[in-house]
Amino acid sequence: MTRLRRFDERGSMAVELVILAPILMMFVMLVVAGGRYVSVEGDIQAAARDAARAASLEDSRGEAEQAAWSTYRASLDGSDCNYAFLSPDYGPDGTVSIRLTCKVPYGDLGLLGLPGHVEIDAESHVRLDPYREYEE
Repeated sequence: MTRLRRFDERGSMAVELVILAPILMMFVMLVVAGGRYVSVEGDIQAAARDAARAASLEDSRGEAEQAAWSTYRASLDGSDCNYAFLSPDYGPDGTVSIRLTCKVPYGDLGLLGLPGHVEIDAESHVRLDPYREYEE
């Protein structure tokens, strides 16, 4: 009886690990990037919605702009966002509109092929009470 001789496979697991580890890390970082995008997008949309709602509760356009700004800053403190108060018809049956454009940084993830940041836009509209009196 002759035994078949197997080739020596010592060290093959180390080679497989060296090849697969960077691929697995890239996959994990891609999942982190996707999670960051979804999380920040939800935060930005919520901030725009809250700012528009806060502005709709005020009696004058100036107070509405201040309330929207304060609410936006409290929600997204320290973020890199552009804020716009878009309400030309502030008054009975008018609309309060808030637009936020924010940058989500990806440079710290170390992924090849991802830009340094991605811009996310959020806009919210709230209809003003048609039976309420507003100051000019």
